[in-house]
This record gives sequence, structure tokens and C-alpha cells, in this order.
Amino acid sequence: MKIGITGATGQLGRLVVEQLKQRVVAENLVALVRSPEKAADLGIAATVFDYDKPETLSDGLSSIEHLLLISGNEVGQRKIQHQRVIEAARQAGVKWIVYTSLLHAETSTLSLAAEHVETEALLRASGIPYTILRNGWYTENYTGSIPGALKAGAFVGSTGDGKISSAARADYAEAAAVVLSSEGHIGKVYELAGDEAYTLRDLAAEISKQTGKNIPYNNLPEAEYAGVLTSLGLPEAIAGAIASWDIGASRGDLFDDRKVLSNLIGRPTTPLAETVKAALV
Repeated sequence: MKIGITGATGQLGRLVVEQLKQRVVAENLVALVRSPEKAADLGIAATVFDYDKPETLSDGLSSIEHLLLISGNEVGQRKIQHQRVIEAARQAGVKWIVYTSLLHAETSTLSLAAEHVETEALLRASGIPYTILRNGWYTENYTGSIPGALKAGAFVGSTGDGKISSAARADYAEAAAVVLSSEGHIGKVYELAGDEAYTLRDLAAEISKQTGKNIPYNNLPEAEYAGVLTSLGLPEAIAGAIASWDIGASRGDLFDDRKVLSNLIGRPTTPLAETVKAALV
């Protein structure tokens, strides 16, 4: 049985492949990627698979029975890209699709949610058995800002006192590998999030604790935070989107306390302190 992994050379994809190799014979794994040469170090077969070149999709899926569809990273293009993959999977006879969606996609106010909801609808209408992994925020989404916070002397954002139930990217990768390598998941929708919720004020306190520096959290209005991000070189559209996601966090879009993720992987999710420590190395 062949398992195909889209986006296998991406940050999440690489971690999924490593987790799958611990559970499945490597010969049964196929990296579905735009540039197979970038997958050479994964230790599994790789084939050309480009969302924007539909002719590559059917060929890439010709031997695949189970497919992990890691959502594309081109916001605004994902619905059509995912639609092409799902249609190619239907034509190729793929027997099961596991899709990485967004936490509470149907009720989330995050701008990211719409394309995930649309993709989930496409999956339901496809006739292909599916499982939906609604991934919460990666803790790395925030710890990636630590160097800038240390330089500026403060951690800034617009989340207010919103609680964030994030988990390390590796936790979500392990969940995908567990689902793909075990039975009983078809038709299920998993709301995946970290065990312990925190505010960005808590994150700033943890950074301060580990660095010995006083790094306060400065909560800014959405437009002001977007302006800060723009001043750091981000395009206005991306800066505005990131600031809007913080507002979503302030509304509870990134909070979940059901511990579905830790139950699925059979261990607690990675503590915030551990991910902060890794970012400081």
C-alpha cells in the first residue's frame, strides 16, 4: 500500500515523513513535490506533483492508495489547487484522503478558514473516504518572532488576553502519521490543539525567564500592529493578514481545551517552554 504525502519537502511535510518512516516501510512512502531533487534527503521515492500543473497530478497519484493532502501555502489559490488534487485522486482511484485543515474551520473568523471549509466540502462531495485534521496554531508561528522581540526589547501583537492552544509542528506531524498508519479514522474530523493554552503575555514572560531579559508584551491595535510588521519589511497584505489573525486569537479562534491531539498521539503535546528553548538555541 502506497502512501503519498503532498508538500513533503515543507516544514510540516518533512516531519510527517520522518514520523511515517518509524511506522511504515519507507518503500511504501512517496513524496509528492514540485521539485523531487529537494526530496533527495528524505530517503523515500519522490515524484513531480505541481498543483498548478494538473497534468502532473494524475501521474503522481497513479500508484497511491492513501493520500495526505497537506494544505497548500498559497492563500487565495488553495481552493482551486486542492480541487485539482481531489479530482485527480478520484480519477486515479485513491482510496483515502487525509487533509490538514484549520482548527474550528466552520466557526473560525480567521481569514484562512474559508478555503479550508471549501476544501472540506469538496472532500465530502468527492465520494472518496476522508479524514480531516483541523490543525490549530503552530507554536513556531510565534516563537519565530523571538529574535525580533529580543532586538526590540518587547514582544508585540494584537491578541489581547486571547488564549492560544498551540502545539509544536512536530506534534501535528505525529498526529498525521498516527492517522495514516492506523485504522478507525475514516469519516472523522479531529480538532487538534495543544494541551496548555497561553496568552502572548505568558509567552513574553517565558521568553524573559529563559533569557534573563525583561521582554514585556505590548498589545497594539490591529492597524498599528500591521504597521509594525510592514515596517519590518512584510508586504502590506501579509502584515494585515497576520494582524487580523491576532484579532481572531483575541476572540478565541485559536483556543481548544479538549486535548484531542494529545489523545491521538498518546502523549502530552510539547510544552511552550520547550519550543521557546528550541527557538533560543
